[in-house]
Amino acid sequence: MSKPIKLYSHTFGPSPWKVAIVLKELELEYETQYLTQQEVKQEPYQKINPNGRIPAVEDPKTGVVLWESAAIIEYLISEYDTSNTLTYTTSPEKYQLKQWLYFQMSAQGPSFEQASWSIHFDPEQIDSAQQRTKNEIKRVLSVLNRALEGTEYLVGDKCTIADLAFVTWDAMIPWIFKNNPPDTASLYPNYHAWHQRITSRPAVQKILKEKDDLNPTTDP
Repeated sequence: MSKPIKLYSHTFGPSPWKVAIVLKELELEYETQYLTQQEVKQEPYQKINPNGRIPAVEDPKTGVVLWESAAIIEYLISEYDTSNTLTYTTSPEKYQLKQWLYFQMSAQGPSFEQASWSIHFDPEQIDSAQQRTKNEIKRVLSVLNRALEGTEYLVGDKCTIADLAFVTWDAMIPWIFKNNPPDTASLYPNYHAWHQRITSRPAVQKILKEKDDLNPTTDP
């Protein structure tokens, strides 16, 4: 029996939990090593990821070591989703899937992270910076809301990694907005219904509960 995939993670940060959701959806055996913010900037972890960020994975079955969450997710799908349950091999769907995966990495992730910093961690607490980052979150939600008009999923007629990639940062919205988030049900109804649909999946619920259990308080 081969050893399980090793996921390097953090108890609070959303990015490694995106990978955990895909691992759980694919029913793959894996183990998680949680690292502190100091440990990811030091050896031996920097031999695995010279960028000093999480997540990263080591797959003993293939010998592959990877970092960057989108690259890891694409690898897991390519290597283990042999029945294409979370992806498409047809055109244009396979390209649209990449489009949304990259939008998550280039728009949702950075804007939500910047808002987290300016609202919760910036010692200067600059109002204009906080408002700007909040507005960018709302812009991302509006993009998703428009794209989901008349459809249940971002690509095709099933849940894919394009949808799952957004879950863990979206779940942080109440915390980012200090429990006063936008009323997504009225402002972004297509997005709201989609988020409820995706987070009702058993694998997603298990991972979100696991993360919540590791964070009894709201701060990392």
